[in-house]
Amino acid sequence: MRHPSSFRHDTGGHPENARRLTAIEEALSERDWLGLDRVEAPAASREQLLRVHDPAHLDAIESLSERGGGMIDLDTVASAGSWEAALHAAGGAAWAAGRLLGEGGGFAFCGLRPPGHHAERDRAMGFCLFNNVAVAAAEAVEAHGADRVLILDWDVHHGNGTEAIFYRSPSVLYSSIHQSPLYPGTGAPGDVGEGEGEGYTLNLPVPPGSGNEQWLALVQHVVVPVGREWRPQLICISAGYDAHREDPLAECELDDSAYGEMAAATRELSAELEVPVLVCLEGGYELGALARSVVATLEALDGDRSPPAAPLEPAIAHRERLARYWPVLERG
Repeated sequence: MRHPSSFRHDTGGHPENARRLTAIEEALSERDWLGLDRVEAPAASREQLLRVHDPAHLDAIESLSERGGGMIDLDTVASAGSWEAALHAAGGAAWAAGRLLGEGGGFAFCGLRPPGHHAERDRAMGFCLFNNVAVAAAEAVEAHGADRVLILDWDVHHGNGTEAIFYRSPSVLYSSIHQSPLYPGTGAPGDVGEGEGEGYTLNLPVPPGSGNEQWLALVQHVVVPVGREWRPQLICISAGYDAHREDPLAECELDDSAYGEMAAATRELSAELEVPVLVCLEGGYELGALARSVVATLEALDGDRSPPAAPLEPAIAHRERLARYWPVLERG
């Protein structure tokens, strides 16, 4: 999924800028787009956005863009083109979720901006205006009858917005691997959801310096067994690439191959469950690393190579903590 409005969300010299998409599209173009269909993302409807955002929030972003834009907070900026770009970023994710569920398999990549996982129900923050992956998950549940949607967030920053939106929901299982301590300061291991949603938030923080082995271990030994047990009808990836060792905004040590390995583990789960995978672009600010890692992700989702087996040890503490909600983690 792409849309020209993504390039009109003008953030100037901000790390989250249109050059990110240029780098990704150039890398894909050099590879004949990996044989993928290029689809223009539709705009989200107000109904779709209101499933996860308050009306006042939508009105505020639209009004700010109509006035030419400006700073929302110290990290987040809007321009005259941001309203349209945000509509298509959220709408593309929602449309792709519906198409994938209709087809019953495959994968889609939403190479759209602005990103979304920090956006809360009533607040833009962390470079994000609307929560694209949340709009997609809500579309799957509310419009297409999905009972269970799994979100795997591998952005180096915790997706506070996605967590908060679904914190009391048993229909969306949110799992996040993120560096801690780091912005936005959320994503504590003990935050597991509330009410009917208790146990459906899996926060898997890792320390600075964590590399391929630790991240893949959490996917293979926590997210995959829980997913296999829960059997979602759609898997969404909040795909940030800022845990890459070359990225300037964090201190993790992933390389390009790590993203291919995590994607391959996700592909194997989706194949076992016979469900589709939706990939929504989040962060990633070193252009070369970003483009290469997106390519690695998509090649893995479209391939058949199995990832290496990660050791269990990096996942043991998280498995023990979460086994009260997911006994499969105790048995495995």
